Amino acid sequence: MKPQHLLPALLFLAAPAWADEIAELCAEAEERYAELFGQPSSSVEDAEVVLMYKYTFCPVELTVKAGTTVRWVNVDKRTSHSVLLKDGSEPESDRLFPEETVELTFLTPGPQEYLCGPHWETQNMIGMITVEP
Repeated sequence: MKPQHLLPALLFLAAPAWADEIAELCAEAEERYAELFGQPSSSVEDAEVVLMYKYTFCPVELTVKAGTTVRWVNVDKRTSHSVLLKDGSEPESDRLFPEETVELTFLTPGPQEYLCGPHWETQNMIGMITVEP
């Protein structure tokens, strides 16, 4: 199955049966972030933060204004992840080990699907950034 078909399927499954599970998982991810960095991810002023935790991007979907930097942070304890834009406009990031980050600034309006290179196929680790003008 190609990655472009997985996100809609994941979102369909997430509402409502998986919504609580994803919300719980993302709450755990946020607790882990605060534990590691001493503040909530919402206090970051220079970027929008997406957490990588237990084969999930938190949040799964994010809407930002053009020119916004998105910072992915691995808050897992042992697993490495990467960020790969589905359209191939950027090379896949290096593997991010626990507590490591990668950033991309989004300039072009529109949807931008991304995935974790090693985990999109086996774990459906896929996310969506929607860039508004």
